[in-house]
Amino acid sequence: MQIAFTAPMKPLDDPVPSGDRTMGRLIVQALELAGHEVTTATRFRAWLRDPTSTGFADLKDAALAEAQRIGDSWKASGTRPDLFLTYHLYHKAPDWIGPALAKRFAIPYAVIEASRAPKRQTGPWAPGFAAADAALARADQVAALHAADAQCLAALLPPRRLQVLLPFLDTSPFGNAASAPRLPQDHAPRLLAVGMMREGDKARSYEILAEALGHILDLPWSLTIVGDGPARTHVEQLFPPERVTFTGATAPENIPDIYAAHDLFVWPAIREAFGFVFLEAQASGLGVIAGNTFGVPDIVKDGETGLLAPEGDAMALALKLREALSNPERIANMGHAAADHIRQRHTLQEGARRLSAFLEAAQDQFWERSPNNRSFTVEGS
Repeated sequence: MQIAFTAPMKPLDDPVPSGDRTMGRLIVQALELAGHEVTTATRFRAWLRDPTSTGFADLKDAALAEAQRIGDSWKASGTRPDLFLTYHLYHKAPDWIGPALAKRFAIPYAVIEASRAPKRQTGPWAPGFAAADAALARADQVAALHAADAQCLAALLPPRRLQVLLPFLDTSPFGNAASAPRLPQDHAPRLLAVGMMREGDKARSYEILAEALGHILDLPWSLTIVGDGPARTHVEQLFPPERVTFTGATAPENIPDIYAAHDLFVWPAIREAFGFVFLEAQASGLGVIAGNTFGVPDIVKDGETGLLAPEGDAMALALKLREALSNPERIANMGHAAADHIRQRHTLQEGARRLSAFLEAAQDQFWERSPNNRSFTVEGS
């Protein structure tokens, strides 16, 4: 299938590291693995940090102009894609380009990683909310990456056009690193946290983590923190220096070896969509201690591959850590279960299979809705 792709929140080649960008790139990789041809239709960014009276109106005008340019190019070349796919759609990053081109060329339109916050239906974000809703209503198939987002989307979309598409990753570098011989188990448990250091939810996660660890100073442990950012000075001041090592920003190719050198992954996950690091940690054979946030329970099996505490509850997180650290065999068993869990449900191959089924569902819904589609102007055929 020929797929035209866009990511209105931020282009996938943006240099700033994030789980969102990683997931988007993996979606393209998995689609290509499944035999589809993916072309980036546009790098147009429709994201607003803050709403303004003219912000969304100006964005819409620019987006529709870009859609016109792309469509004219398709028409001139005499080609068109089989489907338009948008990655990551919500009230701060609506999509006008995909729906416009899908209508002009009478092709299916699909969205992966959609979210919907009903509280944004009114107030300064209302124009973005309405634009995102309009795109979702036009979509022939929509995928949320976790059940919590799907529940909010269900108010707008019928079940036949909505599904949960579990995230996935390329497990090979993590599995290869984890298969190397480990150090003898006569050391204090080595904890690992990976996260950007910026104000807001990330900084709050570090604060919760530091508070939780402060409750278990009577136990032996060490912590490595991978990450950097504008809040690094604040984050470093939270932790006892004799127990914690900061690596700063780390090249992606070195990350698997870092996971493999540790025993347990810990992250409070304040308002994390699902936390790509939890996939990486489990693929590396690490059990997880985390906050029970949004999509985290969709990818971490509580009591089997990890232990989940209520989001933002530092004492509860400390109790989960104490439970694991007091039982080295439990840590090892969670790690083995975590690696098996990822191999069974979250590999790139599983992602490719699920994405192909998602595209087929989009095509089916497109033709089921064909009475509406007959009004579209078909060009370039």
